[in-house]
Amino acid sequence: MPRINPDQLWDRLRAVTRAGQGLGALSPSFAARHLGYDALTLCLAPPRGHLELLWCDDAAGRLGPALDDLQYTLGEGPTLDAARTGRTITEPDLAATPTGRWPQFLPAASRTRARTLIATPLRLGVVPAGALTAYGTAPGAPTAHQRDSIIRFARAALLLLLQTSPARLLTGDHALGITLYRAEVHQAAGALAVQLALPLDQALLRLRAHAYAHDRALLDVAHDILTHRLHLEQEDTAP
Repeated sequence: MPRINPDQLWDRLRAVTRAGQGLGALSPSFAARHLGYDALTLCLAPPRGHLELLWCDDAAGRLGPALDDLQYTLGEGPTLDAARTGRTITEPDLAATPTGRWPQFLPAASRTRARTLIATPLRLGVVPAGALTAYGTAPGAPTAHQRDSIIRFARAALLLLLQTSPARLLTGDHALGITLYRAEVHQAAGALAVQLALPLDQALLRLRAHAYAHDRALLDVAHDILTHRLHLEQEDTAP
């Protein structure tokens, strides 16, 4: 796990705030490194529907997005639990986590490089707003200082994110440094809803079920539908 050194991160946060910039001005990989982890993801909770990934590490391997996609596809995992319960979830060694906790996520996560994680909720007062999750590639529990730094950073990241207008967030404006990571998934769900005459939420469920059944990344399935390389029928997608 990288050595924790949050002072440079707080300096960068202050500079971004003074410049009136949003969270997109801060590199997730930089933040992860100075918090002592290898990857970070930040998800917001919309009024309805699933958590939306908006800010994540872009380093080689894309560990954060891969693990977030697993949770989105399978419907279980630490990020979802943190957002739902309002509690910080810490797993020092994913290989030793009882499989009953996340019976689908844990076997899938074991095929990635992730070995430890901490997921902390984002809240606006008492209202759940999402979760920030940090992943490490070596097992080990966070120190008290490290845990406190991650919770502090989560609060600061949410405040920076709130400086961006909701309309620009929803359009996935790349100039922000923040994107609606699964925009193609929602587009593909819309296309599937029309094709199969389904409500949008059921079309999204069919898309997730197909990705799970065929052990494929959800974004890859969505891209294939949008480019007409994959044509699903009712019987192909039934969960």
